[in-house]
Amino acid sequence: MRTRVIKIGGRAQGDPRLPALLAAASAVPETRLVIVHGGGDEVSAMQRKLGIEPTFVGGRRVTSEADLEIVRMLLSGTINKRLVAQLTTAGANAVGLSGEDGNTLVARVVEPSLGRVGGDVRVDPALLDHLLDGGWVPVVSPLAREHGGGGLNVNGDDAAAAIAMALGADELLFVADVEGVLDGGVCVPLLDGDGVRSLVARGVAQGGMLAKMEAALGALGGGVHRVRIAAIDAIADLELGTTVALTIPASKDHP
Repeated sequence: MRTRVIKIGGRAQGDPRLPALLAAASAVPETRLVIVHGGGDEVSAMQRKLGIEPTFVGGRRVTSEADLEIVRMLLSGTINKRLVAQLTTAGANAVGLSGEDGNTLVARVVEPSLGRVGGDVRVDPALLDHLLDGGWVPVVSPLAREHGGGGLNVNGDDAAAAIAMALGADELLFVADVEGVLDGGVCVPLLDGDGVRSLVARGVAQGGMLAKMEAALGALGGGVHRVRIAAIDAIADLELGTTVALTIPASKDHP
């Protein structure tokens, strides 16, 4: 049985092809699929409507207590349920949940300057395994419970990496707005850990891509076989995008 975790960024969620691509991925025999979604653009738009200017540090949103309520309302409410409805219409056996449900995601405040943002994410896979074993496709919004406390906003890439590690995923795919990791405008097809660190050191990976690269390294170190960063067509085509692995394989005949 193959396990895939796919993280969908907010902009990709607006692509009309997305529901059919995910439904087809869920229908592949002997495949367990978990979807983690973002929605940062909609959160930012709502913040601005309320007179709040969004702030980011290293690709991660600074989140006050008031911001957390906006994040929860949009991610676990509007966006999650909209995506589940689209997937259901496309034929996927989708079910939506928040990382807060069943203490699936538990985190702690690692960087106080970010506010109610969780790091050091831990996953209790019991609920996910139960749903997967029942033939469901979990669609997870990236919020977490604090150790002994309230809710926390978690970067979607960090949440997806933690879930992939907990499930022993064969692949973690970050669906981005670009075709992969770009160096000088050219997509880098293969990267190992040293290559990722080099791009970060040279400032090639910044903002949201920096967060993806950091999450990719964490996932690989936690046992995920490979990570890809790619555009939406990579959901169906396993050769597209940038493949990140602990070591670069001798050929592109990836599993």
